[in-house]
Amino acid sequence: MAVVGWVGLIFLLFTTLPTVGPRWLFFFLSTLAITGTTLPFVWLLHWRFSKNGYAPSSTLLREALLFTLYVEVLIWLQINRSLSLSLAILFALSLIGIEYLLHILERSRWKSYR
Repeated sequence: MAVVGWVGLIFLLFTTLPTVGPRWLFFFLSTLAITGTTLPFVWLLHWRFSKNGYAPSSTLLREALLFTLYVEVLIWLQINRSLSLSLAILFALSLIGIEYLLHILERSRWKSYR
């Protein structure tokens, strides 16, 4: 996923003009590239700091996609020239809060050990 995204981004940046179609292709390819690059790091953090040493694949993918969403929104705001440090920090804190609440929701679910 990361290789396809990064190779596609390099090809897109060097061969096209920033019109509407290539701009949406840029966001699609950057989503692939960032998510594919982030997944091993998210797995490593869960493996190192988790109590039981693993996390479900849905959790890993969700956290990688939340980080990707953060980067994509920052890119979108930078295109508009409306990105500021305080806005980036506020958005990061809100996504961290959402992830924390989702983590609490996952822990509170009853699991049968049959």
